[in-house]
Amino acid sequence: MDTGIWPESESFKDENMGEIPPRWNGICQEGEGFNRSNCNRKIIGARWYVKGYEAEFGKLNSSDRVEFLSPRDAVGHGTHTSSTAAGGMVKDASFLGLAQGLARGGAPLAWLAIYKICWAPGGCSSADLLAAFDDATFDGVDVISLSLGSSLPLSTYVDDIISIGSFHAVAKGISVVCSAGNSGPYPQTVINTAPWVITVAASTIDRAFPTAITMGNNQTVVGQAFYNGKEDLNKFYPIVIGKDIATFDADEGSARSCESGTLNATLVRGKIVICFQSQFQRSAATAARTVLDSGGVGLIFAKFPTKDVHFSFGVPYIQVDFAIGTSLLTYMEANRNPIVKFSFTKTVIGQQISPEVAFFSSRGPSSLSPSVLKPDIAAPGVNILASWSPVSNLEQTDHVTPNYIPQFNFKVESGTSMSCPHISGIVALLKAIHPTWSPAAIKSAIVTTASLKDEYAQSIVAEGAPHKQADPFDYGGGHVDPNKAMDPGLVYDMEVSDYVRFLCAMGYNNSAISLMNRASTTCNDKSTKFLVNLNLPSITIPELKKSITVSRQVTNVSPMNSVYTARVQAPAGTTVRVEPSTLTFNSTRKKLKFKVTFYSRLRVQGRYSFGNLFWEDGIHVVRIPLIVRTIIDEFYAET
Repeated sequence: MDTGIWPESESFKDENMGEIPPRWNGICQEGEGFNRSNCNRKIIGARWYVKGYEAEFGKLNSSDRVEFLSPRDAVGHGTHTSSTAAGGMVKDASFLGLAQGLARGGAPLAWLAIYKICWAPGGCSSADLLAAFDDATFDGVDVISLSLGSSLPLSTYVDDIISIGSFHAVAKGISVVCSAGNSGPYPQTVINTAPWVITVAASTIDRAFPTAITMGNNQTVVGQAFYNGKEDLNKFYPIVIGKDIATFDADEGSARSCESGTLNATLVRGKIVICFQSQFQRSAATAARTVLDSGGVGLIFAKFPTKDVHFSFGVPYIQVDFAIGTSLLTYMEANRNPIVKFSFTKTVIGQQISPEVAFFSSRGPSSLSPSVLKPDIAAPGVNILASWSPVSNLEQTDHVTPNYIPQFNFKVESGTSMSCPHISGIVALLKAIHPTWSPAAIKSAIVTTASLKDEYAQSIVAEGAPHKQADPFDYGGGHVDPNKAMDPGLVYDMEVSDYVRFLCAMGYNNSAISLMNRASTTCNDKSTKFLVNLNLPSITIPELKKSITVSRQVTNVSPMNSVYTARVQAPAGTTVRVEPSTLTFNSTRKKLKFKVTFYSRLRVQGRYSFGNLFWEDGIHVVRIPLIVRTIIDEFYAET
C-alpha cells in the first residue's frame, strides 16, 4: 500500500513466475496511463483510491507535479518499496552508475498486488487506506507492506486507521509490516505501535559512497555523495560559507545553515557554498535549493555523522560531518582566496562497520503502550538501491507521458520506508515455508532469532548524537537474521482473542472494541495486568515497584521431543527468576507456560535497563528482550 508502481521496471518482469494462484480474487484496475496489459504474472493485482483523498483534501491538484489517476507511480516511493519486497533479479542495476550490481527483492518469486493510496501532491486518506485494507483482505493477499504512518502524537488504537485496518487483516491470518518512522534518534518517537503488526527500524549496510574534496593547498578530506561528474566540479572553484554571503536582513544562524532566502545571489554565483546543519534541519534539501536558486555551483553540507546519503537535483553536494566541515573552515580562514574541487564518487563495499541503527530511525518506548516493545526488529534501510519511477520530481510543464525515456530507473533511498519491505519479503518467504503459522508466530520467529552483533561480532551501535550501544528501543529484538528465523525452535503465538483482551486492558469501551473486532465484544476484565502478560516475544515492565510476575507461553516448532533450559541476563538493578527453568516438550505437550518474576534492587526512580531471557536446547537459542524501569514505591519513599 503506497504510491503505486511503475510496471515497466525490469524488477516486475514475470519471467520464471508461476501461474497466478486460483485463490486470487484481485483485479487489475485501469486508469490514466495504466491498463490491464500492465499487469502480468508478477503484478497480479492493482487498485487505486482517490475518493477519500478528494473528500479529505479537496480535488487532486496535479498542475505542478506529474500524477496519474491510476495505479501508475509518479512519486517513486511505491515502486522502490515494491521492488525491495519482491522485485525480480535485474543485472547491472545502478544509480548514476553507482552501487552497480545485481538487484533483487527479498522474495523475488512472490506475487505483487498494488494498492495506490498516496498521491504526488502529498497525503494519504484514512478512508482510502481502510478501503485498501478491506480489498486486500478480500483479494487474498498473504502479507501487507505499509511504508507509511501517522505523525506524533499517536491516536488510540481504536481510532488509528492503520491499527484498525491491520487488526482486520491479522484476524484473517495476514501479516502486516509497518515502518517505525523517521523521527530518530529521539525517544518515544516510534509509530505503528500496535502489537499485532511488525514494526521495523532501519539499519545501515556496508556500502559507502566516498567522495573527496581537495582544497587549494592539495589537502584532501572525504565525505559522501552521489556525484558522477555530470556537472563539472572536478576543477577548482571558490568556496564560501553561508554566513559570510548572507543577505542584509538574514539572521547569521539561518544563513550559516543556508535557509531559504538567506544568501546573497551576487556573492554566491559561481561558487561552492559550505553550510552547517541546524538542529531543526533533517536534511540538506533546503540548503541545496537555496544554493541552487542563488546561482551556486556546488554545496558542502556539514551535518551530524550519519551514513545515509541524499541526492539533490540541480546542484551537486557532498555531505561531511562537523569535524570535516570545521577543518574546511580552518583552511578558508587561513587563505585569502580559498578554493576546492570535487572528485567523482566511488562505490565502496565492506569498508565500514555494519549494521548500525540509522540516525533517523524512530526509537521506543511506545508513547501509547509502553508495555509493548517497539520497534520489533531492525532491517537494512540506509542507501538502498531499488526501482524508481522515472517521472518522479518532474514538473507538469515538462509534458511528460508514460512513454518518457527515463533519467534513471533505479534510485538509492534511505528511511524506515526502505527497511519495512525488507521484512515484508522475509515474511513472505517464511509464509511459504510455514503456511500454517499465524502472524504472531512469524513475528516471534523474526524477533527471537535476531542478532545483537555487527559483522565484527561487536555489539551493534546506534547512530545518534552521540553514537551509543544500541538497545531494544533502537532495534527491538535486534537485527533480522532471516536464515535463523526459518527454524526458531519456539514461538510466542497469539490469537485475536489475545489482542481483544489487550484492547480491554487499554481501557477502551465495548462499542469501540466491537467495531475493531467486527463482533459484539464485552470486556469482562479490564485489568491492566494483562498489558504485561500479552504473549509478546519480549517483556517490558514500564513500572516496576518491589516485584512483579508475568507469564508467557511458548509453542514448540522444533523436533517433537525437545528440552529447553532457561538462561537469564537480568536488567541492571533487578533480579530475575524463571519458573520452571526447564521446558520439556513431546508429542502431547507442544505448548508450555512459564513465569518470570522481576525483583527491584533499587530504591529510587530508575531509568530503563535491558536484559535477555534465553531458552536453549543445544541447537536453538530463543531470545527475548527484557526491559525494566524501576519507579518509586510508597514503601520505599516512606523508608
